[in-house]
Amino acid sequence: MPKLTISPGVSIYYEEHNPAGQEPVLLLHGLGATTVSWQLQIPVLVNAGLRVIAADARGFGRSSYPSGSTSIAEMAGDFFHVLEALQATPAHVVGISMGGTQALQFALDYPQLTRKLVLINTFARLRPGNLSGWFYFALRFLLVHSLGVPYQARTVAKRLFPNPDQDELRQALIEQIEQADPAGYRAAMRALARFNVQSRLSEIQMPTLVITAANDTTVPPAAQKQLAAGIPGARHVIIQGAGHAVTVEKPEDVNKILVEFLTAESP
Repeated sequence: MPKLTISPGVSIYYEEHNPAGQEPVLLLHGLGATTVSWQLQIPVLVNAGLRVIAADARGFGRSSYPSGSTSIAEMAGDFFHVLEALQATPAHVVGISMGGTQALQFALDYPQLTRKLVLINTFARLRPGNLSGWFYFALRFLLVHSLGVPYQARTVAKRLFPNPDQDELRQALIEQIEQADPAGYRAAMRALARFNVQSRLSEIQMPTLVITAANDTTVPPAAQKQLAAGIPGARHVIIQGAGHAVTVEKPEDVNKILVEFLTAESP
């Protein structure tokens, strides 16, 4: 699969599936993950007749990272260039966690290029709901700035997949996170801490779906409820029995909801 050079130091790796599909769908992964995290969704979306494009954010997977800081807006801009190069606009934009913030930013910056918006376990402004949540984010910040990405990988994977029968999912996530550029990972964490579009949610006019996992301990469901309430006409769906990695814990539920929403006639 190809890479698109955006600027000196920034080359974005992307995958395109079913290029003859009727409507493009852009899939944006979470912090530390890669396009691999969508492997349980891509075949289903292709079978629904959609043109699926998944991309690694700058600094993650096979995408490169320049020196210096970054922002969610810059990362969203990378995906604009990918879609433009593929002549794949307007597109449905789907993002989970960090990818959800990029999807939100994309919809705000390029509303005319966004057909429908799907936000999974994400936020308009990150504020942990309790002391445990604050401690978890502080620990992640310290780990990635001191002991490095491998320690971060094991901490995150254990948090997302704590059960003994989830060893395979845990290892798969560790392998994805370990591909990240250390500087890119640190910069992305700082960008997420600064991200705040809460006051702009009313600007989002395209059909929007917010998917929340009831047991998400990374992004509080209450924050996701507030996100949905701030977007005019947004639909909010809660999936029971899953946590932050809902796309791999409950793929059949997520896929059904995604296909129904993306293929439905817009009002």
